[in-house]
Amino acid sequence: MNKNLLSNRVKNMPESATLKMAQMARDLKSRGVDIVDMSLGEPDFDTPADIKERAKIALDEGYTKYTPVPGLPVLREAVIHKLKRDNNLDYNMDQIVVTNGAKQAIANICLALLNPGDEVVLFTPYWVSYDSIIKIAEGVPVIVSAGIEQDFKILPEQLEAAITPKTKLVLFSSPSNPTGSVYSSKELEELAKVLKKYPDIHIISDEIYEYINFGKGHASIAAFDYLKDRVIIVNGMSKGFAMTGWRIGYMAANAEIAKSCVKIQGQFTSGANSFGQVAAAYALNHGIYNEMVDKFNERRKVFIKLLKEIPGFKVNEPTGAFYLFPDISYYFGKSNGKITINSSIDFSEHLLNDAHVATVAGTPFGAPECLRFSYATSMENIIEATKRVKEFAKGFEQ
Repeated sequence: MNKNLLSNRVKNMPESATLKMAQMARDLKSRGVDIVDMSLGEPDFDTPADIKERAKIALDEGYTKYTPVPGLPVLREAVIHKLKRDNNLDYNMDQIVVTNGAKQAIANICLALLNPGDEVVLFTPYWVSYDSIIKIAEGVPVIVSAGIEQDFKILPEQLEAAITPKTKLVLFSSPSNPTGSVYSSKELEELAKVLKKYPDIHIISDEIYEYINFGKGHASIAAFDYLKDRVIIVNGMSKGFAMTGWRIGYMAANAEIAKSCVKIQGQFTSGANSFGQVAAAYALNHGIYNEMVDKFNERRKVFIKLLKEIPGFKVNEPTGAFYLFPDISYYFGKSNGKITINSSIDFSEHLLNDAHVATVAGTPFGAPECLRFSYATSMENIIEATKRVKEFAKGFEQ
């Protein structure tokens, strides 16, 4: 094969760590291995029946054609209604863009705003694709880290210290993937006060896990009037509505940025699927599906208790999303006589091959001392997985 066939862009791009681990788990399952999969951030619930029914009706109504690139008016109106109802934020139609999943919204924004060398302050731990998307857009990720002792949340002075004349964007998620941590309104206000001093910096606020919140409710950094025009909210249907396969996301931004993202999307994919948008509009107008959230919360409480029982695991108590992100660095350098654990990648891979539990190492999230578990699975799986992890870890206690 021609060694110059592939671009440097793709050569330097890592494979998605979450998708890679999920594929490894599927490969073992196909060979008859009993795998407990806690790798993917996908609700184990089916899309609610009334949402599916609305999509079926939409098909019968003729929603089978191309859609406007920024989205069908019915969905954009539903997004505007949702943002006012749930977040007390006012937007117009020309500020809303519907995308093929929230991931595309983040890519659109980075491609539309970043020039080569522009810096993006990245709150760490971060979702695995953030770093790669920034680099594809020729931006430079500036890592700002918060460990478990800070509940994985960045402090205002850390943000201030990371800002340089090259800073173009700040990117973070709340509730967070991979940590589940949620920024309170007060914590966001302190960050907003820092950003107020830098009028040329824009903020991408990934709020895809907004509805999976077990604390005092969701807060958006766009709520501060002096910052709202510089905040780009990213959200979507995958998590809160168990609509991962529908690939419907959306963003809300000032009209100039929204228009630029429509321009980018028009050249890459055009509009999201038509009948899915109609169903998404129905779902947003319906609001949160509390039964699913309540189940996640039950699992969260049990899982936290069980993981805390494993020696050496440092476990916080996140109040959002459906992840736990324990610090497992206690095991680094330890051996069970056959293998030595030198990193979270080692721990994750050996846990899969030896104990048959699929997780994701913290390294691709920017936190090499941690391991991500998704509890978007049954209570039975959570109990069985923890039992296996505990037995696996016991071998390194000598």
